[in-house]
Amino acid sequence: MTEKTLTKTDILTLGLMLFALFLGAGNIIFPPYLGQLAGDQLAIAIIGFLLTGVGLPLLGILAIAKGGGDLQSIAGRVHPVFGIIFTLIVYLAIGPFFGIPRTATVAFEIGIAPFLSTSASESIWSLAIFTILFFSITVLFAMNPTKLVDRIGKILTPLLIIVIGLLAVKSFLTPMGPIKSPIGNYDTQAFFESFLQGYLTMDAIAALVFGIVIIQSIRDKGVTNTNSILKATAYAGLIAAIALSVVYLSLSYIGATSVEAIGLQDNGGIIIAMAARVLYGDLGGIILSVAITFACLTTSIGLVSATAQFSTKIFPKISYIAYVLFFSIFSALISNIGLTQLISISLPVLLAIYPVAIVLVLLSFFDRVFDRKPFVYVIAFSLTAVVSIFDALRSAGISFKEVDSIFSYLPLFEQGIGWVVPAITGTLIGIVIARATN
Repeated sequence: MTEKTLTKTDILTLGLMLFALFLGAGNIIFPPYLGQLAGDQLAIAIIGFLLTGVGLPLLGILAIAKGGGDLQSIAGRVHPVFGIIFTLIVYLAIGPFFGIPRTATVAFEIGIAPFLSTSASESIWSLAIFTILFFSITVLFAMNPTKLVDRIGKILTPLLIIVIGLLAVKSFLTPMGPIKSPIGNYDTQAFFESFLQGYLTMDAIAALVFGIVIIQSIRDKGVTNTNSILKATAYAGLIAAIALSVVYLSLSYIGATSVEAIGLQDNGGIIIAMAARVLYGDLGGIILSVAITFACLTTSIGLVSATAQFSTKIFPKISYIAYVLFFSIFSALISNIGLTQLISISLPVLLAIYPVAIVLVLLSFFDRVFDRKPFVYVIAFSLTAVVSIFDALRSAGISFKEVDSIFSYLPLFEQGIGWVVPAITGTLIGIVIARATN
């Protein structure tokens, strides 16, 4: 029996579907902010951002396809308990702690805030009222998952791409202003600073969840061979990666040329909203607001539903409906701290999680070299986590002088990725032990 293969149209459809899954709130707000801060160092900065914002998600998708399972099965190679705990942490990060609340705050910053002329106290109440409405709608649709969200997404994603495209073209043809000098760490460490900022998209850890969606879509088309699935996933991932790169380049350029027109802003949501009004007037702002608000709502419904389904799988005694209500209420409360504050809180957490996720993905590509022996993962993860956790604490303003003085000898520690050498060292030690004990 001949193995079924996908057509070019099938692969293109899968690639666009994957792109739509990734294209969320974080993808819209972080590139413009990076553009403003990077200034004339944008070319170097965008390379670092693309590595973590595009390259790592692509590797994550391929890791899931190669493993032939899901995140829990791959993380379970370390230990079944670790597989559950790490997967739960990932779901909570892209779900109620950061991902879901961010959909509401981005929708407010871009869709509502630009049209308000209120004081700070009134703005707080406006955000509170908006989040109540936003998550009420989320609950309504997440309670009874239908194809409605998928249909809305198929309309809104192309609309959002068109809006971003129009903004980008206008900013290239008639720039809002000259590109300024870099600010802060972007002056001397543009690559490493943007590399870390790429964590904030959360796409690398989201890819570990989205991977199973793509694999299942491929299987539904009759493809069952592991190599064929991996090949199709690679092509689809490449299409999504190229599309994401174009979006990031466009948005970062808009941010880089916006400083003179709108001034330096606290977050990318404000930047893109103000830039739309400068480039296309009030109509441009309104169109962008509608597209972003509904796109964020669709993402919120999808994330709440996915997180509730996973939680039901792990803790089945609690009903799906109860999880939907809990995660929606919790996310509504978290979102009221505001977008800028939410971003500042999420960075330290992601600095702790991301390195472990990166090592997990990379090890999964050659774990047959050490016969998937768990202790290799354990050694590599332990050394990685020790450094990444202290990186996270330092980012949060909590430092230990004695520890910092020791870690300062690590290459790239000052750049925020001091975990790289310990991760490599731990992996090599584990492989040597694995070979010696065979």
